Amino acid sequence: MDSPTLTYASAGVNIDAGEELVDRIKPMVRRTFNENVLTDIGGFGGLYDARFTGMKHPVLVSSTDGVGTKIKVAIAAKKYDTVGQDLVNHCVNDILVCGAKPLFFLDYFASGKLDIDAGTDIVSGFAKACEENQCALIGGETAEMPGMYAEGDFDLAGTVVGIVEKENILSREEVGVGDVLIGLPSNGLHTNGYSLARKAVVETLGVDARPAELGGETVGEALLKVHTSYLHPIMKLLSRFKPKSEIHALSHITGGGIVGNTSRVLQKHLQLDIDWTAWSRPAIFGLIQKSGNVPEEDMRRAFNLGVGLIIIARADVSNDIVSALTEFGERPFVMGTVAAR
Repeated sequence: MDSPTLTYASAGVNIDAGEELVDRIKPMVRRTFNENVLTDIGGFGGLYDARFTGMKHPVLVSSTDGVGTKIKVAIAAKKYDTVGQDLVNHCVNDILVCGAKPLFFLDYFASGKLDIDAGTDIVSGFAKACEENQCALIGGETAEMPGMYAEGDFDLAGTVVGIVEKENILSREEVGVGDVLIGLPSNGLHTNGYSLARKAVVETLGVDARPAELGGETVGEALLKVHTSYLHPIMKLLSRFKPKSEIHALSHITGGGIVGNTSRVLQKHLQLDIDWTAWSRPAIFGLIQKSGNVPEEDMRRAFNLGVGLIIIARADVSNDIVSALTEFGERPFVMGTVAAR
């Protein structure tokens, strides 16, 4: 008896679907290109012209990240156009706190079975955020991996490369006692804490529920709000106030919460003195805490609690920084100081 014919398609990989996805995304990806991009879509590598005129000592800064189990919320809600934006903005913020602006971005999109419509939405999110952050989407990988992911499941990862003048790199060295913590609000969970959030509200209420606490929003809408990019206000701020001498450090609030992340830019003899009443938490955090009976300590360790980025500044310029951020259309708030340990 002859063995059945086995093909790549019968093994679960649809090359034609992958090629159709590439054709769909080409126009949106090309919109992110600038004069530094030297290759078109489809090459083995993305080429970027590395002549940085006007810079004395350019330093490249890179970061790689994912969006965690926020993907499971997107799948449950059947809404795929925001998680790509989340990924780009998260990576951009990670290099921004070093003082860097993004140059280009690369993505990795893997699924059990490629859904062309969902894939198009995801990549459109990459492209939208890259345009907004003025960085080029110069490459990526779309992998169909039956047996590794269940049908309908997918995962995302991304890498950003940016640039900063060496003398303007922000780190922990300048932070000292008396420095002021200035917060910029998040619009929700951003991309961290979703394993806890899904247990607390998605598995109990569902993504389509409209609890009174959310003021008419569904659970899915509240959880899928796009991770805020702070690139434009922070770049304006760094052009007005001196990096290192006036703005001492920046902290992107991701996994580990406010204390866990901001402590990364403190030397061992320093600690944070945070006024936890200085800002209003988005309603989704109250719903998670109430529905899941989550202790406050776990809330502070898992979530940003409404603070997306923290500026650590010299005390005598802190009021001017708050005024400047307000002028830029932001809603800053003073939320504490740096103290001696």
